[in-house]
Amino acid sequence: MRTTGSVLAVVPARAGSKGIPGKNLRTVAGRSLVRRAVESARRATRIDEVLVTTDGDAIAAEAVAAGAAVVRRPPELAGDEASSESALLHVLDAISTPLPEVLVFLQATSPFIDPADLDAAVARVVDGHADAVFAAAPSHAFLWRTAPDGTAVAVNHDAATRPRRQDREPEYRETGAFYVMRTAGFLENRHRFHGRVELAVVDGAGAIDIDDEADLALAEALAEALAEALAPTSTTTRDPSPTRATPAPNGAP
Repeated sequence: MRTTGSVLAVVPARAGSKGIPGKNLRTVAGRSLVRRAVESARRATRIDEVLVTTDGDAIAAEAVAAGAAVVRRPPELAGDEASSESALLHVLDAISTPLPEVLVFLQATSPFIDPADLDAAVARVVDGHADAVFAAAPSHAFLWRTAPDGTAVAVNHDAATRPRRQDREPEYRETGAFYVMRTAGFLENRHRFHGRVELAVVDGAGAIDIDDEADLALAEALAEALAEALAPTSTTTRDPSPTRATPAPNGAP
């Protein structure tokens, strides 16, 4: 297939999941996780093309229905040990040149990705302010670790002079929702954190990463609180190009 713009969004969505069977097709406020990711990307004005990479027939069909192109992921890149980077590299190898200038990696397990946050992050890379930008939520948490002898060790603060939370400079928690990067830098370094890396500070209230049923229940409750169930789900129409990849007719991965 051939990309039609300089900013490509990719949503990796495996069919298998240990924590939640069929996780990427589970719904929050009536919309599957993969659909929510695709629709967030399609609503971002700075993203030209949205693509889902998957090994699952049902996920591929859902992605196409949501308006995304599909690249079928081979089994060796769809196991539990496969990295997200390997899926992104496979996509870039599968599409025709010219490659996109900017690559946006979204995770379907983050159901509340704000298109405005995506646009702001893409702009910082396109405009030359950063080579990579990723979503992070402010945190004032006091972190600890356990030493080999079992004692507790303060990680990000001095336990002897414990400040008030409101007096501490915030640190930032990587949410996993999205990563925006220069494609050339990603290909050269083979990882998402290359060159000048900056944060896209997002609202921590919606920074949920769904890994188990409890996370899914929390997301559903939050969506209800935000009245997401009543929000329109229509997106700007982008007719699929004949060059876009679609699920194999025989359903083969």
